[in-house]
Amino acid sequence: MLTMLGRKRRFCDGVTRRDFLRVGALTVGGLSMADVFRRQAAAAASGTGGPTPGKSVIMVFLHGGPSHLDMYDMKPRAAREFRGEFNPIDSNVPGMEICELMPRQAQIMDKLAILRGLHFVEEHSAHSLWTGYPERVHRPAFGSVVSYLSGRQDGLPPYVSLMNQPLSEDPAYCGNAHRPFVTSGPGLENLGLVAGVTHDRLADRKRLLGGLDTIRREIDYRGALVGVDAYTVRALDMVASSKTREAFDIEKEPADVRERYGKANEDFLRARRLVEAGINVVTLVVGGWDTHTGNFSSLRNLLPKLDQGIHALVSDLHERGRNRDVAVVVWGEFGRTPRVNATAGRDHWPGAGFTVLAGGNFKTGQIIGETDPRGEAPKGLSMTSTHVLTSLYGHLGIDPSVTIPDNNGRPMFLLDERVPVPGLLG
Repeated sequence: MLTMLGRKRRFCDGVTRRDFLRVGALTVGGLSMADVFRRQAAAAASGTGGPTPGKSVIMVFLHGGPSHLDMYDMKPRAAREFRGEFNPIDSNVPGMEICELMPRQAQIMDKLAILRGLHFVEEHSAHSLWTGYPERVHRPAFGSVVSYLSGRQDGLPPYVSLMNQPLSEDPAYCGNAHRPFVTSGPGLENLGLVAGVTHDRLADRKRLLGGLDTIRREIDYRGALVGVDAYTVRALDMVASSKTREAFDIEKEPADVRERYGKANEDFLRARRLVEAGINVVTLVVGGWDTHTGNFSSLRNLLPKLDQGIHALVSDLHERGRNRDVAVVVWGEFGRTPRVNATAGRDHWPGAGFTVLAGGNFKTGQIIGETDPRGEAPKGLSMTSTHVLTSLYGHLGIDPSVTIPDNNGRPMFLLDERVPVPGLLG
């Protein structure tokens, strides 16, 4: 079976070439895949500056608001009701301490940069992370902007979301053609079943791949299918190409590599495969961080898994020589209250939080920014999501002062505030 997001799907054994041509009717946000490619071509023709070839970003979204005080900004000298139950440990970089439940990251701290004291303007706003703007300002998500500017011609989607239901990943005025390619739920239809095919008619993975290979050979030998325009052929290419299929299939990885990431972190491995295949932006989510009650018991379960996923991904990219090409960002909507509440939980705290960055042209092995002794507010340097997004655009070679026309034709900057994280860029 072709496995995506850990969910196993089979395709029918009676799919003919005519059925596959119906890929032109498969939709992304209301558009056929052929329409998506036409619009991407139009964006390329507009002459806007797209991402540097080979550069990618993996965004790991810690949905719910992770506790900065119990992870990357610990306050061991504060009173117990602030410092919590965990202790910091040393890392391989002198002076960089993190939570004792994340020993694997401590071993690769020279490959990570920790931003402390990020200020968040709203609570539970994924929109502000993806766009750099508050919810009331309708702007396109980072990945949608990259997709709009990419003008890709190779059949691969520039922007893939590994979230079952993308959170605030809206293309706004970039248009539906630049929604993320979603690999589960309705979005799976883009690589899946044509209308009218039931699960009773599904076949095994070997037969699926054999059928796709047959169609691939027909395209190769005949040059193009009669009566089908170039954009529909490209949509068919995306379905039929081994590169697309294999990028999503983590079973192609050796068992020891899959074990290194762990079952809980399959999307980390899938993200690495996708950027290796050439995808520009991949987003994934790790949930469970809204710890109003039982903060410490929840983190005892969450932190070791996250630690394994981050360690595996960052180490893997370095070992494969891709660390300069791929930037990784790990963040959530805000931090948690410095004072522990009556139910051993921490509540929402937009006043301070963290971001972890790796790869790209970033200077790692450092902490940027700090908070006061209780972790309540930034001390000195204050950063927001716009600083991070500016740095990520810079990694991709995109000038954030580029404009995209909104629905009324007005030119809109990618970001109104375009200052990168101080001291981050190499």
